[in-house]
Amino acid sequence: MLEEASVTCPYCWESIVLDVDLSAGSQTYTEDCSVCCQPILVHLRVDDLDEAWTVDVEAENA
Repeated sequence: MLEEASVTCPYCWESIVLDVDLSAGSQTYTEDCSVCCQPILVHLRVDDLDEAWTVDVEAENA
């Protein structure tokens, strides 16, 4: 199940939209910012019991 998550890039501070795949469960992966192309570390946490999810991002090069 794909959902959209609006996050702020930790490099250029622009708001971007990420498509996150909730069917894969919690995961950490790298995705490039669609504005500045810098690598963003994405932390997706999925709680199947509450059907809730959160996304946190950080600079991969930090």
